[in-house]
Amino acid sequence: MKATIVTIGDEILIGQIVDTNSGFIAKSLDKIGVQINEMISISDDRQHILNTFSSLQNKVDLVVITGGLGPTKDDITKHTFCDYFDDTLVLNPAVETHVIELIESVMKRPASQMNKDQALVPSKCEVLFNKVGTAPGMWMKKEDTVFISLPGVPYEMKYILENEIIPKIIKEYERPFIIHKTIMTYGQGESLVAERIENWENNLPNFIKLAYLPAPGRVRLRLTARGIDEKILENAIEENVKSLTKIIGDIIVGFDENETIELVLGRQLTQIAKTISTAESCTGGKIAERLTSVAGASNYFRGSVVSYATDTKISVLEVSKKTIEEYSVVSAQVAKEMAIGIKKIMQTDYAIATTGNAGPSKGDAHTSIGTVFIAIATPTELIVEEFNFGQPREKVIDRTVNKAFEMLQKEILKNL
Repeated sequence: MKATIVTIGDEILIGQIVDTNSGFIAKSLDKIGVQINEMISISDDRQHILNTFSSLQNKVDLVVITGGLGPTKDDITKHTFCDYFDDTLVLNPAVETHVIELIESVMKRPASQMNKDQALVPSKCEVLFNKVGTAPGMWMKKEDTVFISLPGVPYEMKYILENEIIPKIIKEYERPFIIHKTIMTYGQGESLVAERIENWENNLPNFIKLAYLPAPGRVRLRLTARGIDEKILENAIEENVKSLTKIIGDIIVGFDENETIELVLGRQLTQIAKTISTAESCTGGKIAERLTSVAGASNYFRGSVVSYATDTKISVLEVSKKTIEEYSVVSAQVAKEMAIGIKKIMQTDYAIATTGNAGPSKGDAHTSIGTVFIAIATPTELIVEEFNFGQPREKVIDRTVNKAFEMLQKEILKNL
């Protein structure tokens, strides 16, 4: 079963809002075996909408549309539905009653005629009831394609999708099973990972596809299996993940696409009952921000000092002024003393320290822009590495954070 997702709204096309609806719809449909062919964003224009409908007719089984449903004159989707299906609008009494009750109980005012007009729907459509809003969804079929219209308001769209559409599709359509498995790797780039697993990838069954999803510092490997026998798919995925782990187990950090490296690090620190703190200069608190984004981080994260200025490194972290004068504020020696200082202040088992030139100017340092030193203090060792992450500034900071996490995990794994 194939589907196309269409978002209607000039506000999306001009970048005024970000389309999050398509991603949610795609994930929801994928879970029940519906294959997404494409996502399209189009303007609030009658002819454009009609042309899009015509181009998709009989090409896919489902066209899911969001946007253009509402009480104002620029919400034209249901009128365009009438044009496309040669239909007219009629009053749906159940929707009208709901609209009046919702307006009067929530907004504490009488429903206007514009509000009541939300209950006007094409006579041929199957109404998808919207308990959390006023604009109902619509389900209409023409030849081999079902057209589904949903409100653009995210929580209304989600309600109708989850409570009306998904159950209806499951009940009325036969669909293949689609199983995904995401392997999270950290510390090696896409090309290197691909090189290491080339033979494994070439020997995957033809019903399993591999996708590389790279991001700074990490690569997600997503396996997708499609077929009619769920058990066969699950067993095949499991066996191939086992064989993959034997090849790149040293860089695998998790098996969930929502499992970030900071989540993994938090779980590992909790497992070994250790704590961590950070002393950040060029990263400006980004490492601490990501560590504390994990629920329960207070169990292992003690605190941070953002020692952006040179005198803060000296007065707070007790970095030696002589060390700075001799080696520069961006140096391995300063990074080490920062890590030692924060570890002592916060009384933690581990500490991360960063100092570098993120740009655009050199500041107090003498080293080139993009140069970064990262130090990791462990219960028994003090490690420091030098990097040059180039430019621009945002890239330097992001790569520093990711590399710091990679270095930290390498040390934590020694104790697991």
